[in-house]
Amino acid sequence: MNAPIDISGVTLTTERLTLRPWRESDLNDFYEYARVDGVGQMAGWLPHKSIDESREILAMFIREKKTFALEYQGKAIGSLGIETYVESRYPELELAGKRGREIGYVLSKDYWGQGLMPEAVKAVIRWLFDDVKLDFIIVGHFPHNDRSRRVIEKCGFQYVKDIPFETQSGRREDSREYILYRHGA
Repeated sequence: MNAPIDISGVTLTTERLTLRPWRESDLNDFYEYARVDGVGQMAGWLPHKSIDESREILAMFIREKKTFALEYQGKAIGSLGIETYVESRYPELELAGKRGREIGYVLSKDYWGQGLMPEAVKAVIRWLFDDVKLDFIIVGHFPHNDRSRRVIEKCGFQYVKDIPFETQSGRREDSREYILYRHGA
């Protein structure tokens, strides 16, 4: 089952990153990477067409209290959301009474290939397992997204199955789904 999540007041730090709730002052940084072609499509959403679109989504991030801003050297360069998963697609987890969530992430193209996303994902895994006490975390990627696949593998997730997914543009693609269980869960 989906566990409740509230990242209000939560700040996670890694060697190079600070993961924290989004702020209105992050708008320009957010729009800077969210408008770039090739960034959002890897996660199933289209590039932002205007700063107003980014403002609306940023307001949603702040209101919903489940998406971390990834801050690097004082700049927001990506996001990591702790999303609800579709419980009916994982009946075995429901029957076992397991509590979990799905994560999704995106990173500015300017910072790809530097190992920042595995660093961020590992910090969130530790928080979700050690502090929130989730039993499992699900994550997925499109088959053509090798960068996300590598992050997922580096973080220890195990492949489960492919699930059909409809992107923001209306295209249907398979999502390769992975799971990671808390030790002892």
